[in-house]
Amino acid sequence: QVQLVESGGGLVQAGGSLRLSCTASGRTFNMGWFRQAPGKEREFVAAINWSGSAKNYADSVKGRFTISRDNAKSTVFLQMNSLKPEDTAVYYCAGHLSGTYYLAEAYHYWGQGTQVTVSS
Repeated sequence: QVQLVESGGGLVQAGGSLRLSCTASGRTFNMGWFRQAPGKEREFVAAINWSGSAKNYADSVKGRFTISRDNAKSTVFLQMNSLKPEDTAVYYCAGHLSGTYYLAEAYHYWGQGTQVTVSS
């Protein structure tokens, strides 16, 4: 009964911007964004609590990415600015009720992922 759907990925040149969206059905969760590049482990990017009052970011994206949510639309966003080639990965939206926000194992629900490719 829980469904998460990401959108907004694509190809962009270094220094450009993208805005990812994730629509979540079922209920309002604490939400997170993770990413995974080929041959690498899943990596925490950003998290936001159910009300949007608390936000956390990985050091690698702090100051460049912004997470937000619109609960009226059941949607969480990830605004990505000043993109770098090392940001290239599949980005996943995830939801959880409680746990350590930066650990993927704490999340119960996952979207299908959206590809972000940043060219030099």
